[in-house]
Amino acid sequence: MINIKNLKKNFGTKRVLNGVNLDIIKGETLVIIGKSGCGKSVMLKHILGLLTPDEGDVIIEGQNLRGLKRKELYAIRKKFGFLFQGAALFDSMNVEENVGLGLRENKRYNDKKISEIVAEKLELVGLPGIQKQSPADLSGGMKKRVSLARAIADDPEYILYDEPTTGLDPVMSDNIDELILDLSNKLKVTSIVVTHDIFSVIEIAQRVVMMEGGVVYFSGTPKELFSSEDIIIREFLNRTRKEQKHL
Repeated sequence: MINIKNLKKNFGTKRVLNGVNLDIIKGETLVIIGKSGCGKSVMLKHILGLLTPDEGDVIIEGQNLRGLKRKELYAIRKKFGFLFQGAALFDSMNVEENVGLGLRENKRYNDKKISEIVAEKLELVGLPGIQKQSPADLSGGMKKRVSLARAIADDPEYILYDEPTTGLDPVMSDNIDELILDLSNKLKVTSIVVTHDIFSVIEIAQRVVMMEGGVVYFSGTPKELFSSEDIIIREFLNRTRKEQKHL
């Protein structure tokens, strides 16, 4: 379980997180929504220990990230895979080198084993046999899939997704949503998805958290979210639907 307690973070004079309290249950698929700048991605970075709270705590399976030594923090991070918003593939490397990057850095496997793992993960994300291709030759959706193969290469317990469908057409967005669900079921991982995509909420969420004003404003099922009469929730959903219609 991940426990976030009274998490606060300022950037200069701007307070982005203003006392976030959230428990993330192991094995669930949690979707986090909210307006741009409300702190969704900032919270993900705190979960990974990439940012340090000004106040509050992030506790991963009983270990408080605050005050951990670098080696201990790296051990925690190995439990996580991260899908970046822009895929973040290295153009100077082919697909196999990109997917196997973390495995080579950890120095736990020889080259033959890394190649086997890369082939297995590419198969899982529906891209078998593209190891030697360059990222420049891939579509946006394929890049996201390769990035996801890299995220699951070392068999993480948690996968964090930062806007996984941004920049994709509706058909490819549906494919990515299906892949998130498929991997959650096959790998039995905890999935935490930050998104603006209301259709993704409908498709994949077991639980939805909406952030507003730097705190958790709503937590519940998708059904409870869409049936809410709360003015702030209604305004957010209506505005987001209108934005997506123009994409």
